[in-house]
Amino acid sequence: MSRTLRSLLAPGAVLVALAAAASPAAADGLPVPFDGSANAGVPSVDGDYRYAAVSAGKSTTALRIAIGTGEIQRSLRLRGDFAVPLVAYDSTPSGLSADGRTLALIEPRRRFPRARTTFALIDAEQLRLRERLTLDGDFSFDALSPDGRTMYLIHYPQPRDPTAYEVRAYDLERGRLLPDPIVDPNESGEEMAGWPQTRAVSPDGRWAYTLYLPAERNHPPFIHALDTERGTAVCIDLDPLAEHRNFVGLGLQPSPDGAGLAVVEGDEALARIDLGSFDVSEPAVPARDAAGSGSDDSAMPWGLIAGGGALLIVAAALIRTRRDRDDAEERELERLVTLERSAEGEQQAREREPVR
Repeated sequence: MSRTLRSLLAPGAVLVALAAAASPAAADGLPVPFDGSANAGVPSVDGDYRYAAVSAGKSTTALRIAIGTGEIQRSLRLRGDFAVPLVAYDSTPSGLSADGRTLALIEPRRRFPRARTTFALIDAEQLRLRERLTLDGDFSFDALSPDGRTMYLIHYPQPRDPTAYEVRAYDLERGRLLPDPIVDPNESGEEMAGWPQTRAVSPDGRWAYTLYLPAERNHPPFIHALDTERGTAVCIDLDPLAEHRNFVGLGLQPSPDGAGLAVVEGDEALARIDLGSFDVSEPAVPARDAAGSGSDDSAMPWGLIAGGGALLIVAAALIRTRRDRDDAEERELERLVTLERSAEGEQQAREREPVR
């Protein structure tokens, strides 16, 4: 993407305010520290399992859990603090390759910038650690190629500017960070301003589509489409949504055949993208928008954006949404991990008993 992605966070006061309002991040994959938990995990493509990470401070337990029964199929104890990465502010998890063989966990962000970033690359089928990878510089997770051979990262090259970032690719087979950022060759270097609202993946796991909300009233939201097989990207401006007022809550819905992508609000499609040509079709005007006026309570407070206040409002809303989710699943995971560790301790104690 040649247009530099820039989050709405202004350096300084807004970042400090957001960081102070949020508890330490339980997952990372976003351009700023953000509270929340990824313990609910990332599901497998076939929907049979989900992978979760439960941290106990100095160690982390990675889990493969059967969806439906909740049974822990496998577990892995890791030294250090790791989490399933989040890739959008709606808590979209990621980190599992489409072939189901590679799981990437990330050491959660505690500050900006960080001098090093650590990942744990795991064999998802056997749930065994393949590699602990530490990179110099500040990165967060973006995506994996379907075969798990390439990991895509968000790199923050400017230590004094948390709003500037670029997409990079890391060759896991050769163990090297590719030198050039991934860009849209059809773009002219125009800077983009926005922040990642939600993520969807094509049915074959090849494309990662991220919806970014706009920073300026006169600019529409856009989709960053990352081809994780070829290491290329396309930026798709959503011109039909330039006048849409309530961006928080929009979603992305790929078609089952992978040929199209819809931007949705609830059950209503607001725009459709032909993924062969990347053309955007203009939908019919929703009745509530046509009948609405400037008094819409859900409207984005554009006047505050210049001062950074809008981000705090949006962030607070997203934090509340995330905190309102059911915490029972996280507590159940912690209970199961405690039981499993207790069973391991009893087994080790029996093995240490002298043979009579």
